[in-house]
Amino acid sequence: MTELIFTFDSAFEMWAFWTAVVALAAFLLGGTYIVTRPQPEFAGHPKGLFLLFLAEMWERFSYYGMRALLIFYLVQHWMFSDSEASIIYGAYTALVYITPVVGGYLADRYLGQRKAVLFGAVLLTFGHFFMAFEGSGGQADPTINVFWAALALIIVGSGFLKANISVIVGQLYSRTDIRRDPAYTIFYMGINVGAATASIICGYLGQTYGWQYGFGLAGIGMLIGLIFFVLGKPLLLGKGEPKDPAKLAGGKEFGIYGAGLAMVALCWAAIQYQELVGYVLGAFGGGLVLYVLFTAVTKLAPEERDRIFAAMFLILTSIVFWALFEQAGSSLNLFTDRHVDTDGVNASMFQSINAIYIVLLAPLFAMLWQGLARKGAEPSTPMKFGLAVIQVGLGFLVLVWGAESAGVNVPTPVIFIFLIYLLHTTGELCLSPVGLSAMNRLSPAHMASLIMGTWFFASATGNFAAGLIAAATGAEGVGETAGKQVVLDVYQTVGLYAVGIGVAVMVVSPLIKKLMHLDTLQDDNVGDDLEGQAAAGLESQEGGIHPATRG
Repeated sequence: MTELIFTFDSAFEMWAFWTAVVALAAFLLGGTYIVTRPQPEFAGHPKGLFLLFLAEMWERFSYYGMRALLIFYLVQHWMFSDSEASIIYGAYTALVYITPVVGGYLADRYLGQRKAVLFGAVLLTFGHFFMAFEGSGGQADPTINVFWAALALIIVGSGFLKANISVIVGQLYSRTDIRRDPAYTIFYMGINVGAATASIICGYLGQTYGWQYGFGLAGIGMLIGLIFFVLGKPLLLGKGEPKDPAKLAGGKEFGIYGAGLAMVALCWAAIQYQELVGYVLGAFGGGLVLYVLFTAVTKLAPEERDRIFAAMFLILTSIVFWALFEQAGSSLNLFTDRHVDTDGVNASMFQSINAIYIVLLAPLFAMLWQGLARKGAEPSTPMKFGLAVIQVGLGFLVLVWGAESAGVNVPTPVIFIFLIYLLHTTGELCLSPVGLSAMNRLSPAHMASLIMGTWFFASATGNFAAGLIAAATGAEGVGETAGKQVVLDVYQTVGLYAVGIGVAVMVVSPLIKKLMHLDTLQDDNVGDDLEGQAAAGLESQEGGIHPATRG
């Protein structure tokens, strides 16, 4: 079937591709309209939120466009085994989430969040364009060094951008503003537009016409996001600027950028020696947790200390979630390609399902939390985390049941891929946007980026663990049916463990909620208590109601 200049293997593939193109264009035009309106707000939120929405939408377009293809690129182009490719994939995604700790620290102490995001966006643009240099393939091809360099640039660029752009979203609102959770949900929904469209468009181009086309388009997307962020600076209302500009005087700012380039060189080596990443995670992660806890115990007031303890519990719980959720880009991607009846649709395009579900379901979840809150029935943040871990485990159990019911020796019906992504997405919506908001609310202002970086570090640990789990599903040389059974056995084991852990988190959630001290949460920049502080009933606003202050 041929439509215009592209060739498609099925009507579904054609409609998915053109729908993604139209949706991306619509959000681009709509977002441009919103941020160029003369009014300072749109739909009750500052226009800066929608600028960050657009910048992160294109950053996610570039990241997920590349992510949809990466495991296939490693196996089919560079000729790594499934297990080797899964470890590389896990190490890469882990490093993507480690570096925000460094980027967050440098932003807090020196650069400010805006300059950190700008530097990260520049590195990301170069990294994604370098991915388009594919060479002839095979591990003996010297072009593979350009590939390692591209991954290193993307890793460090993400480190400067990821934690800090989320912090800027929080800075647009007071800590007790009831719009905070909805704002993060809007932000989270918006960036998944980029993720959904990228997996379809870049995945299709990369697997159908050549890797360089998929990766090259991802680079163009990152460049567009960079342009939006630069031109939209006034909409940030001065948020994210350096707290002490004197610290950047005398060339110190360029010294920090030089340190960032040194990090690129370090990551270029680390991504080639993946076992070292595990040791770094253990040593650095342990040190980071001890530093945060030591700071909380020795330098913070009792209630702020308890909030840090609660944040650390949420962070540790998230590791379990991400270790299972991040099978999507590695073992689940390969499983879809080899063992699922996709009716000729490229497997990489199924990476869009999670993001599409988020775009559709995020508004419903935002309304659900608001509706439950009005009735005094909204689950606490730790309770939502427990629900999230249970759902990610159930997703794997549903896939195992479906595959074994249909027969291990026949292709698994594609409906079960849609079901596992549905359960994983509802779990993600219970954890990720809620976690972003919780980290920003529970941490003191001077530790905001550090705690947000620690949140992303937990994702790093989960991603590395995901690589180890995915490697356990590798079964080269045992035959297709036996290999499929190996994957299903691993999925059943991790699914059962996840359900058990999720139940345990729900049991202890009342204790963790007490540690959050939401009834006494105040804004750092508000001297007086907010009116109605003690009586507010919604979890998202238990620190007070925003419209008025006493005194």
